Amino acid sequence: MCLAIPGRIIEMVDEANRLARVDVAGVRRTVNVGLLDDARIDDWVLIHVGFAISRVDEEEAAATIALLEGMGADYELELEELRHSVIE
Repeated sequence: MCLAIPGRIIEMVDEANRLARVDVAGVRRTVNVGLLDDARIDDWVLIHVGFAISRVDEEEAAATIALLEGMGADYELELEELRHSVIE
């Protein structure tokens, strides 16, 4: 299963290639933010297969995280896959 999960942009790591470091439930990974014209540090974004696909506000991010946590094992599996993914 591939979920779109909320994460917060904590750093722009490669502006030319539109790569940002994102924190997703304590997991920090580099994702492509090229689909979002003006993504900035502290923005909350939905991440799917290594891409930030939309911006969300903090309230929506928290509600989505709560919903995903309620999925239990599926959400944990998604986080585990995220821990082992690499975008460079």
